[in-house]
Amino acid sequence: LLDEPTSAMDPESARLVRDAIMTLRSSGRTILLCTHNLAEGEELADQVAIIQNGRIILHNTLENVKKTLLGPAEYEARLAGTVNGWQPNLPAGVTLQERGENWLRFRVDDPQTANPILLRSLIEQNLEVVTFQEIEHSLEMVFLGAVRQGEEAQA
Repeated sequence: LLDEPTSAMDPESARLVRDAIMTLRSSGRTILLCTHNLAEGEELADQVAIIQNGRIILHNTLENVKKTLLGPAEYEARLAGTVNGWQPNLPAGVTLQERGENWLRFRVDDPQTANPILLRSLIEQNLEVVTFQEIEHSLEMVFLGAVRQGEEAQA
C-alpha cells in the first residue's frame, strides 16, 4: 500500500521510486497506489478506482474507463495544405469532430478497421497528410468526467 509515494520528491528520486514500483508490479505483486498525481497513476496503474465522498464511483482497467467515459478514440490528421472547400467523404464508423485550417479531427469507432480506409480516403481526396495520430485521453480527463457524473447523480 503506497500513499502518495513520490510526493515532495525531486524528479530524479521520483523516477527511481516509479521504476521500483514498476519492477515490483512486473513480478506479480498487487500494489495499491493512492495518489492525486494522475499522470503518475496513469503510468503505473493496471486498474483505476476513483473515490468521491468516500465512495468508489468508478473502477475498471484504465483502457475501459477511458472508453466508457470519453467515448471512442479520436485521431488528428495534420495536412501540408489547407482544407478549404473539402467536403468529407468518410468511411463508416468515422465522424468528423473538428477542423482547422490545416488539420482534421475524427472520432473513430473501430480504429483497426477504419483508420487504413480513412487514410486512403483522405489521400484519394487530394489531402496531403503529414501526420496522423491518436489524441490521447488522459486519466485527468477520465477523473473529471467521473466526478462530474457522480455530482449529477447525487443532485
